[in-house]
Amino acid sequence: MRAWQVHAPGEPEAVLRLVEREVPDPGPGQVRVRVAAAGIGLPDVLMCRGTYPLTPAVPFTPGQELAGTVTAVGPGVDVPLGSRVMGVSDFMNGNGSFAEEALAQETSVVPAPATLDDCAAAGFWIPNVTAWTGLVDRGQLRTGQCLAVLGAAGSSGIAAVQLGNALGATVIAVVGDQTRAEFCRSFGAGHVVVARGDAADDGRPLARALREITDWQGVDMIFDPVGGAQGSNAMGALARGGRHLAVGFASGSWPTVDVQMMAVTNTSLVGVLAAPESREHTEFVLRGLTDLLDRGAIHDTVRTRWPFADAPAALTRVAGRSQPGKCVLVV
Repeated sequence: MRAWQVHAPGEPEAVLRLVEREVPDPGPGQVRVRVAAAGIGLPDVLMCRGTYPLTPAVPFTPGQELAGTVTAVGPGVDVPLGSRVMGVSDFMNGNGSFAEEALAQETSVVPAPATLDDCAAAGFWIPNVTAWTGLVDRGQLRTGQCLAVLGAAGSSGIAAVQLGNALGATVIAVVGDQTRAEFCRSFGAGHVVVARGDAADDGRPLARALREITDWQGVDMIFDPVGGAQGSNAMGALARGGRHLAVGFASGSWPTVDVQMMAVTNTSLVGVLAAPESREHTEFVLRGLTDLLDRGAIHDTVRTRWPFADAPAALTRVAGRSQPGKCVLVV
């Protein structure tokens, strides 16, 4: 089968090689999936560079997200052959989704909703589970509260914008330019702040810009996949009792926390790992997200579909963050 492999760390276009390799056999608790489409995310870029915490040993096939058809199962697995699934690949062991066939843990895949085509399904699960874990499980966002989403035009950011809006929150999207601002408004953001780093484009500190939108009351929750100076400054906009959700570090670093400020304001820093606690929890989240899809409360955010042969160029575009929404690789 064809697969993209990384043999040494570096930029995607320099280190990705298209190779022929044996079709992997699923082990206990695993399924093998004929990949129809693979979601592309910043973690895939970081794996190529060797800077992602879960980067496997070289050579490996990257690609965390997949949608496709189950072609084989390992011992102890009762998933029917031919099942259409979406979910997370066995990328940590080098069997990622940038290949014609990929492995996944049985517990890491779910039935793909009929309302999503293969490309939409490949880009759906990880961003929306991340948003659900942050806003629902960890943040406990409530109707009427105010949510600020950093990096709002990215894959997990736009998922949080949609979910926050569906949960009845007032959503403020923080983005890098006007194109991304319009993109977020089209998915339900009630307010938008265009900001670079820790300041809005008009020079105001980001925290001040967020507070002015809320009539100086502050925001109840910050969904932060960016970190760095932007995440650190945004914390100053938290209302009393607010929660800052540490989701990721797209800026290259985690935010710096002012513990004294958090103590004085009764605010909290909350870690978010998009990993459902059990199969029952996974099924609960899937039912919730599918219901929102069926009601039209959330939508597919895939905006770019790349041919399999163009994987290195696709990852380079994702690394440059040149386009809002989700990118997928058509396998």
